[in-house]
Amino acid sequence: MSYAIISVGGKQYRVREGEKLLVDRVAQEDGKTFTPAVLLVGGDGETQIAPANVVVTAKVLGQQRGPKIRIGKYKKRTGYKRHTGFRSALTQIQIESIGAGARTAAKAAAPATSAPASPPAPAVPEAKAPVESTVDLPDGYAELTVAEVKSAVGSWDAAAVSAALAYEQAHGKRKGAIAALEAARSETES
Repeated sequence: MSYAIISVGGKQYRVREGEKLLVDRVAQEDGKTFTPAVLLVGGDGETQIAPANVVVTAKVLGQQRGPKIRIGKYKKRTGYKRHTGFRSALTQIQIESIGAGARTAAKAAAPATSAPASPPAPAVPEAKAPVESTVDLPDGYAELTVAEVKSAVGSWDAAAVSAALAYEQAHGKRKGAIAALEAARSETES
């Protein structure tokens, strides 16, 4: 990678390894490293837009103040004069490396691919439970709104309430419907 375009403080900079530049104030201590957002990487004949596997590492060299800018306002024949000034807060950074994150991204991806292998086994029984309980579901339950569930839950039997609660916890997760179904189930139990 011969160059990269990074975003620091809402501004974009074209950088190369070893380059020093002044950017808007970065909330890092002197000597610390950080990784700015990489927008584009180019060079060697190929260009990548927003690459996920490329990381740019920058080191904070120090905090500085920019040059003083004098601002004057004047209106003729009225005696109106105002003077003020401004000095921007800047940080000097040095680009240490471009593309060093490819190896760390590959290492992070390897555990991520092995982790999903174990969760699908518990997910299969969870998927079966709502399918078995849909037999006792009231007709057209999936299309009912929360208000309709609240008004109709009083006329359902205990099996239909339990089936609707299991369906709601697995699929809809609507808080109002779950609360109404739990209240109806507690009333039928007592």
